[in-house]
Amino acid sequence: MRTFVVAKQRFVVHLRPEDVHAALPDAIPHEAVVAGLANLVEWGNLRADPDTSRVTTVEDFRRARFLYQLTSRGEAVERALDAYDEYLGRRGSLQAVALADIAEQLRALHVLAADPEADAASAGLLLRDLVGRFGDLADNAQAFMGSLQRTIDLYDADVETFRAYKDRLVEYLERFIKDLVTVGGEIAGLLEQLSDEDVTRLLRLVVRRAAEDLAPDALTADAAANGVEDPEAAELLVWQRRWSGLRQWFISESGQPSQAKLLRGRARAAIPQLLAVIATLNERRSGRSDRTADLRTLACWFAQAPDVDDMHRLWRVAFGVHGSRHLAIDGETIAAREEDPVAASTPWGAAPPLRISPRLRKTGSYERRGKPNRILDRQQLRDALERLAAEQRAQTAAARARLATSGPTLLSDLGDLDPDAFRLFLALLGDALGAWVPGRSTVSTTTTDGTLRISLTAVAGIGQATILTPAGRLTGPDYRVEIADLTTTQAAVVAA
Repeated sequence: MRTFVVAKQRFVVHLRPEDVHAALPDAIPHEAVVAGLANLVEWGNLRADPDTSRVTTVEDFRRARFLYQLTSRGEAVERALDAYDEYLGRRGSLQAVALADIAEQLRALHVLAADPEADAASAGLLLRDLVGRFGDLADNAQAFMGSLQRTIDLYDADVETFRAYKDRLVEYLERFIKDLVTVGGEIAGLLEQLSDEDVTRLLRLVVRRAAEDLAPDALTADAAANGVEDPEAAELLVWQRRWSGLRQWFISESGQPSQAKLLRGRARAAIPQLLAVIATLNERRSGRSDRTADLRTLACWFAQAPDVDDMHRLWRVAFGVHGSRHLAIDGETIAAREEDPVAASTPWGAAPPLRISPRLRKTGSYERRGKPNRILDRQQLRDALERLAAEQRAQTAAARARLATSGPTLLSDLGDLDPDAFRLFLALLGDALGAWVPGRSTVSTTTTDGTLRISLTAVAGIGQATILTPAGRLTGPDYRVEIADLTTTQAAVVAA
């Protein structure tokens, strides 16, 4: 069957038994190939047609000769197996290049929508490329996040490999999040600028052109599958669902965040999880006790125990759940045992008694003798932590003061930003673009700590904005922006 699939990829439809035998290992005899082809025909995977092209004698005509080709059911089974193998081992990727391709195709779609005499062939090619690129992006993102979670869960399989992989993965996630914020916002703006009338007109052109090439039975089956009597209307419904899925992936609706925003949140959450795993690995290497690793090692010891008695002894040693757990020993008892040792095999009834303080029976604890432990002075550590917290508060306050605007201004007028202000600005811009609602030209959102509020207003025809930072330059659509420092406002209210 794999031979027939490969042949069809080379646009070869029919194969003779000798062609199949030549493509298989030499160890398989020709008779076995013929018998296998006959079985596949009987099962419905292949179809056999008489081969009369090379008949030269009556004997050749009487001998059964067939041309074999894949049936629709056989091809469907092979495709299903290929898809199963592909998705089973698929790791996926976060394709930042796909975002740029989608934005470029949407810009071309704007040009096509503005042309009242748009070509159906151009519209069909553009929309199919756009939907295909978007489908690859969504599928790969889903597969990547699933494989990323499995990697985090199974990190201790190879510690050194994971540590090296972590650095590349964190950099990869940060780069994709940055592209998703900037390019994803541009894609959302391009989608909102396309009117429903223009999109429907282009979709009808594509549907009409596709309906001309479909066979009558295919049209009927497609219409029945969608519950629509008109085949063209059924195909239009399919394209409208695809377009709706594209919009919902990048544009948030009331009460329902976009898939791009959810993906950005999951990618951001994966970075702290990776760092937490690295912290756990560092604790292990520094010699700290790790309960998970200890219990796994103990489970291996239980599995390797020869019999049940050894398992019970291991249980008592590991957890100390035996009768002598609460007993203590003093110096006099140790000296007596050194003079008259007692074997470990001595029964409890024959062993000398162990004297216990009455206080233990009454209060459950011994009275501790001797000097108490010295109290450690941690004032220096507290002072260091307080200085670090003060520095971080000062940096955050300076970044808020740098970003705060006295009124509405353009993104291009923000000027150069230092690293702290730029990180805060990216988070603000991402929250604002993620909260954008279709049909509105202005969006306003507040940070989770309630210290900053940003308002974005889309203005047509004002070009691109470029913000310079020590790490490079950020370029994107220009917006009218207003950033308010709420801490300053609250302080002024309290003072008043």
